[in-house]
Amino acid sequence: MAEKLNTGSHDLPISDALAEFMRGGWAGAHEDVAPLPVAAYAAKRRARLAERLPGERLVIPSGTLRARSNDDDHRFRTHSAFAYLTGGQQPDDVLVIEPSGEARLFLHPRPSRAESQEFYRDRRYGEFWVGRRFDLAEAEAAYQIECAHIETLPAALSGPARVLRGVDASIDALVSPAGDDRDAELAAVLSELRLVKDEWEIAELQQAVDATARGFEDVVRALPAALAHPRGERYVEGVFGMRSRLEGNAVGYQSIVASGAHACVLHWIRNDGRLDPAEMLLLDAGVEGDNLYTADVTRTLPLSGRFSPVQRQVYDLVYEAQTAAIAVLRPGVRFREFHETAMRVISDGLREWGLLSRAQADAGLHRRYTLCSSGHMLGLDVHDCARARAETYLDGVLEEGQVLTVEPGLYLQPDDLTLPPELRGIGVRIEDDLVITADGARLMSAALPRRADEIEAWMAALAW
Repeated sequence: MAEKLNTGSHDLPISDALAEFMRGGWAGAHEDVAPLPVAAYAAKRRARLAERLPGERLVIPSGTLRARSNDDDHRFRTHSAFAYLTGGQQPDDVLVIEPSGEARLFLHPRPSRAESQEFYRDRRYGEFWVGRRFDLAEAEAAYQIECAHIETLPAALSGPARVLRGVDASIDALVSPAGDDRDAELAAVLSELRLVKDEWEIAELQQAVDATARGFEDVVRALPAALAHPRGERYVEGVFGMRSRLEGNAVGYQSIVASGAHACVLHWIRNDGRLDPAEMLLLDAGVEGDNLYTADVTRTLPLSGRFSPVQRQVYDLVYEAQTAAIAVLRPGVRFREFHETAMRVISDGLREWGLLSRAQADAGLHRRYTLCSSGHMLGLDVHDCARARAETYLDGVLEEGQVLTVEPGLYLQPDDLTLPPELRGIGVRIEDDLVITADGARLMSAALPRRADEIEAWMAALAW
């Protein structure tokens, strides 16, 4: 059978003489590989998953490459559940946990150069095109798990299995549905296992948060140049993106760089606006570390270096709401309580400003000005554990080792006639990352200031 290669229509033909010449003359192929630092933790996680769903075959793909345009692929980012269970970050790999609890990793290994043309002809997998992959022995050493060629996967999936569906269509087609409920339960359990972070994960998250703080400092130092640029928002996005690539894998999500009234758009990622020193900049950004754990931090900065009285009025109310919400965090507290606490502060403040009557406040009409929730779990995904069942997450209680964001905000739309003109077009969000401890919570993003006067002093100290 002819070798299947991912080649482009504009690739030059390969003569028999060149193909023969390419077979030989290469240095030794095998390398000594140390175990990944996460390997021991990943083994414990696989064991916990097997205990939760005993006697089942479980199939978790890493994901596939996706074309960006024609034969140009997006940079690959492995599925978070696969990364959690293996530490792997390669496309088209598949983890299989057998009913016995034993696990095997099926992957696309580095082929022999003497037997395959892939290394120089295949645009998606060839070593000359995308870099070196592990051979099977190297993969086993790195992941500390039995590894097999992906070509042997169909024979290994001859019986019933639960599959993490929607990640790799070829794997979905290969395995007969175990039943929507059974596959959905696998997805839920995979999310729920990640609700409480182990020590390795917390360290990874702290590294991402620390790098994010340095990225915010980079942004403040770059503000004079960004203010002078017609696309100042995009200038800021690029500055933070450089820190993300220098200290991690990438940004953990599309950075929100929202100046002026753009800050009232909750997920503003066009980032094409000009910066105005009379306005504020809402920057919501996070570095994703090399092992794919992401930070998620927001600061709202006065582009003049100092808050105007009305900007400070809005900022201080959000700060008070966030401070009150952080104060309630501890094991055993309902997950929703910190949001409810923040919203009571926001509602009372809006009533004191004369924007809401007592009856309107009691009816929850403050949500016109602050629609979204005040936080979420954080980890391998910026909105981590999203498929966990409500009773374990949204309707559950906080536990030691959970990492979450606290991020209340006020979004006073520029066309909202219920607001006085001076408040219209102001958006403020303050977001920090915290880990639940035995008796409270630790502010992981404490390197960045929160209070308005601290923000002003910090910007001045950075020689802005």
